[in-house]
Amino acid sequence: MVVLRREIGDVLRGARQRQGRTLREVSSAARVSLGYLSEVERGQKEASSELLGSICDALDVPLSLVLREVSDRVAVAEGLTIPDTVPVDLTSCLRDQGGSWSQRGELAPVG
Repeated sequence: MVVLRREIGDVLRGARQRQGRTLREVSSAARVSLGYLSEVERGQKEASSELLGSICDALDVPLSLVLREVSDRVAVAEGLTIPDTVPVDLTSCLRDQGGSWSQRGELAPVG
């Protein structure tokens, strides 16, 4: 059985680790306790939408992309095939030359 809070935690932890950031750095930027963020990443706590938004902002990753990755993981666990691209009508985020996210109405990178 897929537990959504575990998938969300895994995706958030992966994003943080790819950036080479510590729990302390992200928890401070997100204004959430280090212990609570750790529990969210380990799938022990259900994060509210507001908290997820704060963590995503601290990681400079759009919430929509986090949710997309979680959705893809759930689809794989259910044995479904997932598309290679994100349709334009589902997202309009792209990284610009400076590495931040901007709104452009084009396909977004997945993964």
